[in-house]
Amino acid sequence: MEKITVLCYAKCSTCQKALKWLDSKGISYELRPIKEKNPTVSELKEWYQKSGLPLKRFFNTSGNLYKELQLKDKLPDMSEEEQLALLATDGMLVKTKNIKMRLT
Repeated sequence: MEKITVLCYAKCSTCQKALKWLDSKGISYELRPIKEKNPTVSELKEWYQKSGLPLKRFFNTSGNLYKELQLKDKLPDMSEEEQLALLATDGMLVKTKNIKMRLT
């Protein structure tokens, strides 16, 4: 059986909808508050490599921190490693639609 870890920000309406859906389907999960428990560089790197998505898709481009740091202009000049390290510094930079599944 697979265990789902949901990275969630309590005030995020998308997160709330995802949790409600999981509950309605009787799917058990581990809730991980993204603001208090940032993803690590190694976790982010693993998810990024498995996803096949551009790394930019892992950034919460709607978030205040993303805008305050002016990352729209800075990301193109940053290496992949620098971007992963930056994502790991603050969970609010990470798009909360990321759900990690792992075998238990």
